[in-house]
Amino acid sequence: MFGTGRLAVCVAGAMTAGFFATAPVQAREIVPFNEPGLAGSLVVRTSERRLYLVNWDGTAIRYPVAVGKPGKQWAGRTEIDGKYFQPDWSPPADVKRDHPGLPNIIRGGTRGNPMGVAAMTLRGGEYAIHGTNRPNSIGTFASYGCIRMYNQDITDLYQRVSVGTQVYVTR
Repeated sequence: MFGTGRLAVCVAGAMTAGFFATAPVQAREIVPFNEPGLAGSLVVRTSERRLYLVNWDGTAIRYPVAVGKPGKQWAGRTEIDGKYFQPDWSPPADVKRDHPGLPNIIRGGTRGNPMGVAAMTLRGGEYAIHGTNRPNSIGTFASYGCIRMYNQDITDLYQRVSVGTQVYVTR
């Protein structure tokens, strides 16, 4: 079972209507990316609301994402420590406090599950890169710290990376 308090903190922002969109969302695309030493890793640029899967040829696949809302953003280096398809989700205490009507668990694959179709947990915290049941949040500052993707994009990324992939999050 996935999400019994470890990663659920990131999604409660999806439960509210207060999104802070400032730029239109674009589909994933191949873009130039020439930062040495990052090939094979993921780079999340919070201010851009974009995730980059860095290729070995000086390019990256750029995905639109939702990131932490103000006060819930973070930066640092971590790695993927788990991959889950159709994960269950349990809201942690602070999410339950903000949204007391939430059930204690929402089963994976159900319409109300805010994790979407897949999730990849990040070592050292309560965060993940995951899909969403609120695609209108992509391109905004909406989560409690997780990186949220369109379901088709998390499915694509899930197939391209493995446990141990390095993740760099910048503000």
